[in-house]
Amino acid sequence: MKLGNVELRNNFIMSPVKTGYGDKEGNISERHLAFWERRSHHTGAVIFEPFFIDKRVRELPTQIGIDTDDKIEGHKKLVEAVQKNGAIAVAHINHPGRMANPNLPGNIYLSASGIQCPNGGQKPKEMSIDDIIAVQQQYIDAAVRAEKAGYDFIELQFGLGYLIAQFLSPQSNKRTDEYGGSFENRIRFGLDILRQIKATIDLPVIVRISGDEKAEGGMTIEDAIRITKVLEQEKIAAVHVTSGNVCLSPPWYYQHHFVPKGKTWEMSKKIKENTTLPVITVGQITEPEDVDKIFEECAADFIALGRTLIADPDFIGKYLKEVEGRIRPCSSCLTGCLGRIKIGKGLQCEINPEVGKELEPLIPTTNKKNYAVIGGGLAGMQAALTLKQRGHDVTIFEKDKLGGQFNLAPLPSQKGSLQKQIDYLKAEVADIKTIYKEANEEDIVGKFDGAVLALGSRPHIPPIEGLKEYSWAEILYEFNIPQNKNVLIIGGGLIGVEVANTLVDYGNKVTIVEMLDEIARDMEMVTKKLNLKKLKENDVKVLTNAKVKQVENSTAFVELNNQEEAKIENIDVYVIATGMKPNKELLEKLEGKIETKIIGDANEIGDAVSAIQSAYFTCKEL
Repeated sequence: MKLGNVELRNNFIMSPVKTGYGDKEGNISERHLAFWERRSHHTGAVIFEPFFIDKRVRELPTQIGIDTDDKIEGHKKLVEAVQKNGAIAVAHINHPGRMANPNLPGNIYLSASGIQCPNGGQKPKEMSIDDIIAVQQQYIDAAVRAEKAGYDFIELQFGLGYLIAQFLSPQSNKRTDEYGGSFENRIRFGLDILRQIKATIDLPVIVRISGDEKAEGGMTIEDAIRITKVLEQEKIAAVHVTSGNVCLSPPWYYQHHFVPKGKTWEMSKKIKENTTLPVITVGQITEPEDVDKIFEECAADFIALGRTLIADPDFIGKYLKEVEGRIRPCSSCLTGCLGRIKIGKGLQCEINPEVGKELEPLIPTTNKKNYAVIGGGLAGMQAALTLKQRGHDVTIFEKDKLGGQFNLAPLPSQKGSLQKQIDYLKAEVADIKTIYKEANEEDIVGKFDGAVLALGSRPHIPPIEGLKEYSWAEILYEFNIPQNKNVLIIGGGLIGVEVANTLVDYGNKVTIVEMLDEIARDMEMVTKKLNLKKLKENDVKVLTNAKVKQVENSTAFVELNNQEEAKIENIDVYVIATGMKPNKELLEKLEGKIETKIIGDANEIGDAVSAIQSAYFTCKEL
């Protein structure tokens, strides 16, 4: 396959994903090298994470920079890490403009106009002509450094609501000079950068655009086609079609599982029908069937994969039948990737505990043992799989069915993709002996060399006077879901909010009572905003700083702000969602009698990421 005049070994590209593996100066680390080297074995090209061109406009405190000459040597190592495996190296250079991280000291905020992002952030300075010239020079200098480092391509970001897109969009560009007003003026800023780069270096240039910003007042597919026609005249190497706007439509920007799969591919197809340029498409391409569909419908010439290659670095190799094994699935949940970056832990993955730990491979055991894994939830299945991969003998004890409480995770509205994680792990442990019973001391002691306890957690039931009949998250099973009822949910964390958002789909009138001052505190931010939006649209009543003190049949007495009392009447169903507590029942019976490890929620309440990581990192040392 040819991209511009460069031959690629196939038409699969890794799209840019932020890692957060660097330092505060923007240097490239050994973790960076190991992460991308692992993902370059089967790709035709690797587009690295966005490189900042000015330390004062970082998106992450640990983002990679290409802002100074002393970073060139680090970039040479990054290029070499993927080129040695046969992949083409692409430098993605970008300026976020008004979307620079507002929490980073020293950051500055520039844009076409002084219009603050409606979703928050700092109000930017409207760029003067001197500012424009200075920033354009920063792009050119970064491109020169990329060429010196040995990159094969440059990718420029014209989409997703970043600086060039802020000039392109009438929503964020209200200028009256030669950089504002008409389409020709609004595209001038980006075209000047593109032309100056092409005149300065010899590397071919890919341009990334949003096929549709999916926001009121934002750019549409018609705008994207018009931009592409201009870029075609500039003889760029390819147009890379994504969707959304980091400011205006984050779910589309992040391709959250709430976003319908395939919509971005449709944009790509429309653009491909209107240009002779090679077209790259991206967005929730997580299954082999997705790849087939894109190519069969001629929606793109090249496919870009981001989180899919985070979850399974060998996805392409498995698709091309070059690597054996089951594909480890991405469910577009954002919990491990975006969620862990947001809290400063760097890129991780809900289903793949090895992400970011490529320098710490799994080593076969030299002391084979016979282990019992007690509990078959996510943590238990990952523990059994890890022990098996290291060469131990393993038996799983599960009282009900594999998947544990995570079997509830795909039940909330629009979360069906999480079922893929359960199915994957169940298939991976299918050849491990599984005994379906509630294990006791007699089953384990004297029969195994060690035990890994993955008994999960149990709902915490608050002592509410008069509360006798209630449901928990199992209310979401199809045979349990009430319809057209009045439901009171006690607890407004992740479980309570997701239960509410599913129950409203069945005509239920829902009220949430939460002791703290906000709900959904433990949700990943994009997921939280989507859920709260749906609650509002469905008139879900939310009481915060509130506590249910007593229940009398269909009436709940609620204390508000530790003072006044209110009554909620005509309640048909009570749902308890006040958190979980670890299940440590078997621990005391086994400790001192057999080597015992406790993992997942049985050890400490967390999410799926922490459960799987707890299992993996505990068992890789046994």
